[in-house]
Amino acid sequence: MNQTIRQLLDTADLLLTDTGEPATPAATAVPAASAAKASRCRGAALALRVALESAVADRLTAHRAPRAIREGTQRAAFLWLRGCAEAGTARRAKAVWSQLCLGCHYHQYEIGPTEDQIRAWRTEVTAIVALLDR
Repeated sequence: MNQTIRQLLDTADLLLTDTGEPATPAATAVPAASAAKASRCRGAALALRVALESAVADRLTAHRAPRAIREGTQRAAFLWLRGCAEAGTARRAKAVWSQLCLGCHYHQYEIGPTEDQIRAWRTEVTAIVALLDR
């Protein structure tokens, strides 16, 4: 695991454990705190997604994937990953990446990812990074 991936995983952990309360009046403290929590969860999801994308890019580089694949879309990278990693690992990577993408984006009609979801995704990303590092 390279240093950048380690730092991104640590950033996700830090965002989940940050308990800093926003300085707001008591009447608005609960909505502000829940909004800050949702933002930290989205930030953690983004850090995890970038860590996974970096691990996939490292694997593609190690297997001398064409530049167009390495620098193209993530969809192309995950398709190419099937030839560079075990099929199960490639499927797991694509599945968690898809979930992380949904968790990173703000939608008015969704609450956003929960801390439990982020922790589960973090565990999965760590496992996939280790499998891709072999």
